[in-house]
Amino acid sequence: MPVHLVDLSHTVAHGLVTYPGLPAPVIGEHLSREASRGRYAEGTTFHIGKIEMIANTGTYLDSPSHRFEGAPDLADLDLAQLADLPGLVVDVPEGVTRIDVDRLPEGALRGHAVLFRTGWSRHFATPRYAEGHPYLTGALADALVARGATLVGIDSLNIDAIAGGERPVHTALLRAGIPIVEHLCNLAALPPSGFRFFAVPVKVRGLGTFPVRAFARVETP
Repeated sequence: MPVHLVDLSHTVAHGLVTYPGLPAPVIGEHLSREASRGRYAEGTTFHIGKIEMIANTGTYLDSPSHRFEGAPDLADLDLAQLADLPGLVVDVPEGVTRIDVDRLPEGALRGHAVLFRTGWSRHFATPRYAEGHPYLTGALADALVARGATLVGIDSLNIDAIAGGERPVHTALLRAGIPIVEHLCNLAALPPSGFRFFAVPVKVRGLGTFPVRAFARVETP
């Protein structure tokens, strides 16, 4: 059966603001092509770029250490938690902000990447993105833990409400060792189920969060 790959990640670019109030990445160069001319043979040049950014940039994944000191960080995550997961999309109707347990479908969640499709990614990199974004309730997070989800993602600013200081969804999921992917996009291109999901960050020791190139492997009849 033919297979195609669906890109579910925002592009990271110089000056891009992912989360209002947090700094944008600065992309530049460590070694320019012009400066490299004296280091290599005639006609051979290289460019060595550099980027300065916070870990919460673009489409990114949270590991347990993002929330809990001493918990597993990016380098501790098993690839089985991040790659080739059976995927399930939960559709959230436009206008629904508070996503509760009643949105979860019947059937198996164990071992799945559960992705909440809200359509909010259309506001990414605009002031509207931070205004009234869709989020999960703590009760829904508890249900995802109880039903055995392996990874949970959303195409919104934050999987939690941000009006107060509490973060019950991050707390419940990351305490259970369930990675979170925020700022997904292009979820409209996915079927409700029957696809495989991938969101693998760089294997960095000491960081709890890092950008991913999230994508799905979809079989087409």
